[in-house]
Amino acid sequence: MIHPVHDARSASRSAQARLDEATGLAMALDLVIAGTLIAPLRGRTPATLFGKGKVEEIGRLCEDVEADVAVIDDALTPVQQRNLEKAWQVKVLDRTGLILEIFARRARTREGRLQVELARLSYERSRLVRTWTHLERQRGGFGVMGGPGETQIETDRRLLAERIGKLKRDLLEVRRTRTLQRAARQRHPYPTVALVGYTNAGKSTLFNRLTASEVVTEDMLFATLDPTLRALKLPDGRPAILSDTVGFISDLPHELVESFRATLEEVREADVILHVRDIASDESEAQAQDVRAVLERLGVDLEERRVVEVWNKADLLDLETRQALAGDARRVHPPAQLVSAATGQGCEALLATVAGLVDDAPPVAAHVPPGDGAAIAWLYRHGRVTQRTSDAEGGVTLSVRLSAQALGQFEQMFPEAEVRV
Repeated sequence: MIHPVHDARSASRSAQARLDEATGLAMALDLVIAGTLIAPLRGRTPATLFGKGKVEEIGRLCEDVEADVAVIDDALTPVQQRNLEKAWQVKVLDRTGLILEIFARRARTREGRLQVELARLSYERSRLVRTWTHLERQRGGFGVMGGPGETQIETDRRLLAERIGKLKRDLLEVRRTRTLQRAARQRHPYPTVALVGYTNAGKSTLFNRLTASEVVTEDMLFATLDPTLRALKLPDGRPAILSDTVGFISDLPHELVESFRATLEEVREADVILHVRDIASDESEAQAQDVRAVLERLGVDLEERRVVEVWNKADLLDLETRQALAGDARRVHPPAQLVSAATGQGCEALLATVAGLVDDAPPVAAHVPPGDGAAIAWLYRHGRVTQRTSDAEGGVTLSVRLSAQALGQFEQMFPEAEVRV
């Protein structure tokens, strides 16, 4: 495992932290780490990324530990990857390839597999270079032009382009289906809440805590790839829909951001975004910046959205640090909630905050005539009832917060009820 250090990349976090993260990625792929190295770079060498001396040093390290794979925690060009494999006589995997391998192994749903395959093919298309010796063909007679391997490479490129085109069409159908599903959900006026955050920040654990679900959780990078939606019961109010999304990471490959755009549209359409942070990590702020950068690439303007930072893993902090962070959480913008998804600490306060954000409509007074239990149940199910009184005739008056859409639906479905704004 080799982590190249560039001045620009090392500004926000330490080289050791970046190396540890890359090691975690490799371990998520079940690779056995035989050796690690932080390699400072004076500049990028176009042919090999590293200078000649560093290439020889890493080659000796690979030989000493009898490595089968050398993982470079950086993006390599096809030429750099090919030249390093020749120099070291081992398979070379860059950061993009490593993350794509993890995603390919973890994707479970058809949508997830489609997105990962599209990302991998887009990445591999640039790796079709003329040095693939197993594709060589002898120059034939009959005036056939072209050097060794050229015809086969052109064929492979055409097949890749056809497969990529089919995958894009399939994903367009996935996007259309998701749009229809969202439209169906919008006919039932439930607010939507999306969890986002750096990988391994505890999103799935928090998702399970808030929804009483059993989504797989592991102390591992990219434990969750496929999006999951569940009902979320807000305190003293209507249900909401909570979605768990794939975790972000620094230098997330462009191919993955584009391929997972259909899935991450859940974030763009959400009424509230919960940005989950591992507040116990020394890299928490740098990780948060990486998440914000990916959201901006998706077109999510955080300044115009309802965002709550969820400072997770409070149980890993000592009492003094927790108390200091609790004070900081009340002063920051956007607002923050200090929680522990593992123990449940702060989760009730988080739900109350979410309820306050989605229940921003002014309360209305709805008078329901005697015996109309269906109307009362509907208001409890789709709104937030803050007060209830009964009159001598058996009628019920509810003070309830409803979205404009829900209010219109209620008036259509129960015309005998009297609504006063």
